[in-house]
This record gives sequence, C-alpha cells and structure tokens, in this order.
Amino acid sequence: MSGQGDFWRLTCFDELPSTSDYCLNACRSGDPVAGLAVLARRQTKGRGSRGRTWLDGGQGLALSVVLDGTQAGPEALGGWPFVASLGFYDGLLRAQPAARPHLMIKWPNDILLDGRKMGGILIEREGPYVLVGLGANLVSAPDPDVLERTVACLAQCGPVPDVEAVARHVLDGLAFWSEQWRQKGFASIRAAWLERAHPVGTPLVVQGGTTYEKGLFAGLAPDGRLLLDTEGGMKTIATGDILLMEKGA
Repeated sequence: MSGQGDFWRLTCFDELPSTSDYCLNACRSGDPVAGLAVLARRQTKGRGSRGRTWLDGGQGLALSVVLDGTQAGPEALGGWPFVASLGFYDGLLRAQPAARPHLMIKWPNDILLDGRKMGGILIEREGPYVLVGLGANLVSAPDPDVLERTVACLAQCGPVPDVEAVARHVLDGLAFWSEQWRQKGFASIRAAWLERAHPVGTPLVVQGGTTYEKGLFAGLAPDGRLLLDTEGGMKTIATGDILLMEKGA
C-alpha cells in the first residue's frame, strides 16, 4: 500500500469539539484545503451520521479529512462511502492484524467487529470538497447504558497502537483507495468492498422513515446501491439504516 506522506497534511490536536467542524470551517476559509487531515486525541462534540452524536469511549480515533470532490463521478450514490470504508477497514487492520477474522463493513460504510459497530463514517459536501469524518472505538467503547446498545472496540483483538499511528494507517488506506478509484473506476472499488462486507445471503432489515424492508443481501448495483432480495422481489436501496439479522430470524 502506498504511503500517504504526499497525499495528506496531518494536524494533531489534544482536544477539539469536532474534527469535522474544524475541516468544515477550513473549507469555508477560501484557502485550498484538499489533503487536510485533522486528528483529535479527545473530541467533545463529535458528529455522527443522520444528525446523531458520536460518543467517545476514551482514547478513540477522531479523524477528519478533506478531499477533492470533483472525483465523485456520475454514480447516483457516489463512490465516497465505499472508498472511505475500504481505507478505514484496511487502516484498522494494519493497526491490529489480529482483527482480520473479526472485521466487516456494513453497507455502506460502518465498520463492525464481531457483528457490533466499532467505527462510523460521516461524509459531507462543502463546495468543491468532500469531508470525511472517521470515528472508531480503539482502546474502549462507550458505556452501553448511555449508548443504549453494546458496541465493540479494536482492543478486543489485542493491544492497539497510539492513535496517531492508527490515523496514519487509515490515511494510507484512504490515499490508496482514492487513487484506485481514480485510475480503475468504481467497479474495482465495488469488488473490493464486497470482499470485506457482509456476505451475499446475509439477512438484513432496512429502516428509514416509514421504510421497513426485510430480505437477503444480494450484492451491490453498479452505482453502489444495495440489492435486497425480498419476498416481494428484488429491491434497490439508496439510503437507510441497515440491521444485520441472525439467519433464520
């Protein structure tokens, strides 16, 4: 995997309210910011997807980056969730190789460890830029009573390197898969993502607003939308919360 030294300008902080907000403000400054990467050892007001709050379990990863959004391409869903999750997955695996049999990507870009959420990604657009925020539980996980569910942390698979070392592994992964997308197109990203995701045939439930669809994961459409094999036929899903179900449920 190629290094990220020429791709990123990494700035580290002991504490920030939100690494994504820091990057957002940088984008609005008018200065060229593609390649900016911001790491906070402690994040007090982290933001998750769909307006949720990202809770820090302590000594976790809080990393946000700014990318050139003109690479988004014609795909309806866009390739960024898949590029970001591939880089995230591979970077975490390089930080802790023993996690290989335990890690999995859940459509489109959550990172699971033994079926429980360990990392999440927030993708936003600001002018010509794409902002990617990456959060992961490394040494410990948030209190399940506060979070109202049990989540995982990378330390379940063994000792975890310092957070800056983890961040640099993730940045390597993001740089690699961004370049792969640019050179080879989305089909190569789609194939790599499917190798790391829940297997075809996995029972899923998709929830979003008034939507509730239950079926079996049938792969990805060419543009990245989820294919769900339901009793009513094949459905193509562009957005929604995905729940992995036990087989036979």
